Amino acid sequence: MVWVVTGGTKGLGRSLVMALVNEGHTVVAMGRDNAALAELHDGERVHAVHLDLADPAGIADAAAEVLALPPVLEHGVTGLLHNAGDVAPVGAMSALDDAAWGRALQVNLVGVQQLTRGLWPGLVAGRARVVTISSGASLRPIHGWSAYCASKAALDMWTRSMAVEGQAHGITAVAVAPGIVDTGMQQAIRDAGPDGFPAHPDFVGYHENGDLVAPDVVAARLLPVLLDANRFDSGGRFDVRDL
Repeated sequence: MVWVVTGGTKGLGRSLVMALVNEGHTVVAMGRDNAALAELHDGERVHAVHLDLADPAGIADAAAEVLALPPVLEHGVTGLLHNAGDVAPVGAMSALDDAAWGRALQVNLVGVQQLTRGLWPGLVAGRARVVTISSGASLRPIHGWSAYCASKAALDMWTRSMAVEGQAHGITAVAVAPGIVDTGMQQAIRDAGPDGFPAHPDFVGYHENGDLVAPDVVAARLLPVLLDANRFDSGGRFDVRDL
C-alpha cells in the first residue's frame, strides 16, 4: 500500500506519515522544506518529494516524480492525503491583498485539484482513498479568515464531488476535521495578531489553557478514517472529536 501525504514534513502531516509507516505502508511525503524531506527520506518506507502548492508548474513536476517511483509503478497510489494548507491571509476582507487571497485559494483548493489530476493514473491504478483535511472554518464564517473559510468550504464540496466521480474507478473520498491541533498553523494564528481578527484572544487562550491536542494523538484518531473505507463512507465529512 502506498500513501501520498502533502504537508508531510511537520505537524499533523509528519505524524500521519509516521503512523502510516508504523502500519506497514509505504509513504511518499511531500512538502516545501527540503531539509525536513531529506531527514524523512529513507528510499524504502518513506520517499520524499518536493511540493509547493502555490506553484502550479511545480505541482505537475512533483506529480510526475511520484508516478515514477518504483512502489507507485508497482502498486499505484492507494491513498492520497491532502494535508497541506495555509490559514493566511488573516485580516478584514476589505483590507486583504488580492494576491494573498488568491494564493490561499491556490494552496487550499486549486492546488489540491491540480495535484489530484496529476496523480490520476496512479489513483486509478491503486483504487485510491482520497482524504482532505477539513476545518470548522468550512462550516461557519470567522471574522478575518475569509480566504481560509471560503477555500475550506469549497474543499469540502470538492471532496464530495471526488467521491461521486471516483466511484466508477473504485476511488473513495472523505473529509476529516482534526480539531485544534498543536502545530505551526496554530502558532501562525497567534502570531497574526488581533487586527481584523476579533477571535485572536480565543486562539491565544487555547494555547495558554492547554486545549491544543498533540499531532501524534490526532493522527492516531484519524488513522481509521484513512484506512477503513467500509466504516467511513465515501463522500462523508468526519470530525476527529466525534471519533
